[in-house]
Amino acid sequence: MTDLAVRTNTLDLIGKTPLVLLKGPSEAAGCEIWGKCEFANPGASVKDRAALWIINDAEARGELKPGGTVVEGTAGNTGIGIALVANAKGYKTIIVMPDNQSKEKMDTLRALGAELVLVPPTKFADPNHFVHTSRRIAEETEGAVWANQFDNVANRRAHIEGTAPEIWEQMEGRIDGFTCAVGTGGTLAGVGMGLKAFDENVQIALTDPFGAALYNYYANGELKAEGSSVAEGIGQGRITANLEGAPVDTQFRMSDEEGLEWVARLLREEGLCLGLSSGINVAGAVALGKQLGSGKRVATILCDTGFRYLSSLYNAEWLASKQLPVFDWLR
Repeated sequence: MTDLAVRTNTLDLIGKTPLVLLKGPSEAAGCEIWGKCEFANPGASVKDRAALWIINDAEARGELKPGGTVVEGTAGNTGIGIALVANAKGYKTIIVMPDNQSKEKMDTLRALGAELVLVPPTKFADPNHFVHTSRRIAEETEGAVWANQFDNVANRRAHIEGTAPEIWEQMEGRIDGFTCAVGTGGTLAGVGMGLKAFDENVQIALTDPFGAALYNYYANGELKAEGSSVAEGIGQGRITANLEGAPVDTQFRMSDEEGLEWVARLLREEGLCLGLSSGINVAGAVALGKQLGSGKRVATILCDTGFRYLSSLYNAEWLASKQLPVFDWLR
């Protein structure tokens, strides 16, 4: 069996994730919908890739030295990836996170040995925003580097050099479309750039949750947010450095309810336990597939594991408190 991979370095476990054909979404779209299983990374999310590339880049530039500290502001998954990579390389980690993110992410970061700093959620323009707070801590901590995942283009290089070639190879060069939501923009821009380098005709689509401003930006040229979403780690109100020059051909906006429908169906029908960002991505992939037509092949990102949201997404009381539909089996 040639696909039983052996690694001699634990960091080599990051990336080279499986790609799976999603039956329900494919039937709904009338074409093939494929999911890149990023929950198979050691930190159980796509953000492990950005963490590895950002830390390697800081080392290569001489900014991160032995015994140093990596500081980052994150909704959680990037922090988990950074903590794991930093542990493997002998660095300390300080993570700044909004206090409205899932308890599982907070508990995981503490369990990994990261120092966790919680701040109230606020707009990016506020100096107390988690990103600005993390930058200040990095500036004030001796031997520390600021990962700066939103504007550090080592993030999107992880996907130009890693994720995109993997998808191209796994799909044997037969791919018509790719879509995902945006947090930092690294995945959409990086995979988009990487796939376009192979074939300019691959359609790259933004899938935005409500409450984010990029749908209107790509549709109408205006950064304008409408509505809200409980999805963690996605939704952006500005053009980050990672997003600059992203080859976006079309755009979709998906509600939490549409994303939750796919979260429920993928768990109930296909045995995949995923987070809401994955559900929104799949909803976008179905929309793109319908637009491209029969016989086409679309890929998206299954961002992280649903086990990270047991106290929220998979909790009947929490769902009801957000006026969201409660999964049948939780009632």
